[in-house]
Amino acid sequence: HHALWVNPNRPGHLILGNDGGINISYDDGETWNKCNSPALGQFYYVAVDMDKPYNVYGGLQDNGVWMGPSNYEASNRWHGSGHYPYKSIMGGDGMQVAVDTRDNQTVYTGFQFGNYFRVNTSSGDRKYITPKHKLGERPLRWNWQSPIHLSIHNQDIFYMGSNKVHRSFNQGDDFEEISGDLTTGGKKGDVASATPTTIHESPLKFGLLYVGSDDGLAYVSRDAGNTWVKISDNLPDDMWVSRIQASSHEENRVYVCLNGYRWDEFSPMVFLSYDNGRTWIRIGRDLPLEPVNVVKEDPENEDIL
Repeated sequence: HHALWVNPNRPGHLILGNDGGINISYDDGETWNKCNSPALGQFYYVAVDMDKPYNVYGGLQDNGVWMGPSNYEASNRWHGSGHYPYKSIMGGDGMQVAVDTRDNQTVYTGFQFGNYFRVNTSSGDRKYITPKHKLGERPLRWNWQSPIHLSIHNQDIFYMGSNKVHRSFNQGDDFEEISGDLTTGGKKGDVASATPTTIHESPLKFGLLYVGSDDGLAYVSRDAGNTWVKISDNLPDDMWVSRIQASSHEENRVYVCLNGYRWDEFSPMVFLSYDNGRTWIRIGRDLPLEPVNVVKEDPENEDIL
């Protein structure tokens, strides 16, 4: 819930604003009318598969994960049949989505704080796959929107990020830690801090991995996680690394987006490296004064971002 208005001239009349839209009550909240036209939502993540027509997947704040056909045109015609073309495949706060395009049915997704599942959207089968800490170790720290990544080189290989990077060679059935703590370390609070926020593997080279965190750190591994090198020393300090994106056109090219709105810093922070993060160039200096969440290359034209 984000806002509440109490009518000073009509007893019992309340208007509530929340993640899903506007709710109105005329009896002090005993009953509510949901006014969801236009429908409102907050997407954390959007993904697609390679089916024909392809399907669109999205994780929503407080509204789970949904999927549906890309050729659907929004209308109220489905009211007659009761079958809405988009369907829910996960509850909670919907998070990131990765789709195995070999079958377009194996989907990795979940809800807040790293609770992820492998879901078969055809059969409905699902398996909880989140790795756990070993006996005697401190519990893992999971970001609210914990990052996942499915390798384009072999879609049996799946990555997850707690305060460490975890890799599975068998679709999430088993994981191994391929890094130590890649953050500045946790601290007390209501939610986990010092957690990875983004993982990406170069589509041009297996094992060329990038990781960024909510406390401004970024790392690269050129050997599939055996060694990690910090690449954030020349980036602004203490910002939220919202995305690292390896180029699909040049092996050594990588983009990083930072945002600092949590510290009242609203300038766009987008950086480009031609040497795997050893040096950075700030780009997008003429962008509007607002945070940037992600920048990607066009898959066909490398000059378009």
